[in-house]
Amino acid sequence: MRNEMLSRLIPDRFVLLLLGAVLFGWLLPVSGQGLEFAQNISFISIFALFFLHGLRLPRHEVVKAARSWKVQGAMLAFTFGIMPLAGLAIAMGAGWMLPTALATGIVYCAMLPSTVQSAISYSSMGGGNVAGSVVGAALSNLAGIILTPAMVALALGASSGVAIGGDTIIRIATMLLLPFALGQIMQAWLGSWAQRQKAMLSFFDRLVILIAVYVAFAGAVNAGSLSALDMGTMATLCALLGLLLVFAFAGAWFFGRVLGLDRADRISLVFAGAQKSIATGAPMAAILFGSSAGLIVLPAIIYHMAQLIVSAPLATRFAKGS
Repeated sequence: MRNEMLSRLIPDRFVLLLLGAVLFGWLLPVSGQGLEFAQNISFISIFALFFLHGLRLPRHEVVKAARSWKVQGAMLAFTFGIMPLAGLAIAMGAGWMLPTALATGIVYCAMLPSTVQSAISYSSMGGGNVAGSVVGAALSNLAGIILTPAMVALALGASSGVAIGGDTIIRIATMLLLPFALGQIMQAWLGSWAQRQKAMLSFFDRLVILIAVYVAFAGAVNAGSLSALDMGTMATLCALLGLLLVFAFAGAWFFGRVLGLDRADRISLVFAGAQKSIATGAPMAAILFGSSAGLIVLPAIIYHMAQLIVSAPLATRFAKGS
């Protein structure tokens, strides 16, 4: 019983690794040329990460998704429509209690695409539509490469440091779209190799995320941005993210009911719609926000940890028919 409780509180060792990257960047940051070198390593790793995403996403899954347009449409609408609106509402209503970067980070978190692995795993555990979750999570991440930066620029504007212009488009195209497209092109030659190397590529995925988080926080320390953090600020941030998390899971369930989805599809919508991907969020923040990424990505890290903690018992309840 005790081990089961612990596994629910810490469902994935990656949660601890994320915390370690945050603390490491906070307490032992690189600076000067060392920081510039680390940022270049991070950018190269991000390019490789999205290349591998393109390499591993089978093109036939997109065709398959078109056959269940109602479920996939619900997932995309909730992920990139309802959730960003909820994030904006929380930031506008209570953002004055936080530093601007953290309030921006809440909105950024709400605009991220869904997770892939955990959304599928918890959907399977809870008795959801696994095939729908696989395709939905893949489409969410594919759409997020374009939609998330566009929404950040449109909704947050100058306050986020991101504006729709030539530099932004070039950064997104070069660091996100180009490697993904190259991965899709190379799939015919390297796709089968990628499928055989899932464990190694999964390790690389997590390593890139940890590097991006470390570099973001090291940059924030050097810029003096983290001086705004104290226990009161962290408590307020966690409370607002908790509100967003409750809305996300409950809202996805009732949104599925309004659309008339069956139980299995609604369970898939809950996990694919409410969960947010730090795998996409951390590298993308490094591209979009530069030296401000450390504070802006912090809400997404906290939300990611909380969603894993909540998803395990929730999937168990779904599996029991509750």
